[in-house]
Amino acid sequence: MNIELIPAIDIINGQCVRLTKGDYAQKKVYNDDPVSVAKHFEHLGFKRLHVVDLDGAKSKHVVNDKVLKEITENTKLIVDFGGGIKSEEDIEKAFHAGAAMVTIGSVAVTHPEQFMKWVEKYGADRLILGADVRNGKISINGWKEDSEEDLLPFLKQYVEKGIKKVLCTEISKDGTLQGPAIKLYQEIMKEYPTLHLIASGGVSSNKDIIELDRLGIPAVVFGKAFYEGKINIKELL
Repeated sequence: MNIELIPAIDIINGQCVRLTKGDYAQKKVYNDDPVSVAKHFEHLGFKRLHVVDLDGAKSKHVVNDKVLKEITENTKLIVDFGGGIKSEEDIEKAFHAGAAMVTIGSVAVTHPEQFMKWVEKYGADRLILGADVRNGKISINGWKEDSEEDLLPFLKQYVEKGIKKVLCTEISKDGTLQGPAIKLYQEIMKEYPTLHLIASGGVSSNKDIIELDRLGIPAVVFGKAFYEGKINIKELL
């Protein structure tokens, strides 16, 4: 299997949670100790981890950098961190807490010049463009607002400027266990075959991951399917 497997830890109030379709009212707590969850992922054989600061996404600044630091100090996982990164101070906080990469979405929509300055400063390997999609439009600010940006033109401007990594979440699928937005990811890969596309949202089983792998999608993030016991890790790894 060539696809990069990236389990996710979403944090609210220091707890490991999952939302459905990004709705904070539809929250399910899976564990009170995200660090033990991260250690478990490492023990299972994963190398990467996707950490989302949901408090940060809501507050529009990084909140859970201490939890991130505990994870990076207690595991060797390569962690990418997102949620609430709106300033250089937030980026520095995340890197200082041990993140290998940060995911930035809203600022890339609202302040593209600022985003590109950060790409130039930190490098395209360390910044992941977050492209969260609802009804074909890019969504911002913790998925609470839809922008006027269409997905493919939005990606085009950044791919042309040297962006290499994109995390694309189909919001209507996220946390639903109804299968990923396969057609959407195929469309992106057809346009940008060299992009390191990270598919996110809707993964319900090994079958979904195997299908994404078969289609040449470079990476996949999953959370709920793992926490609900719907993924056979041994088979994947």
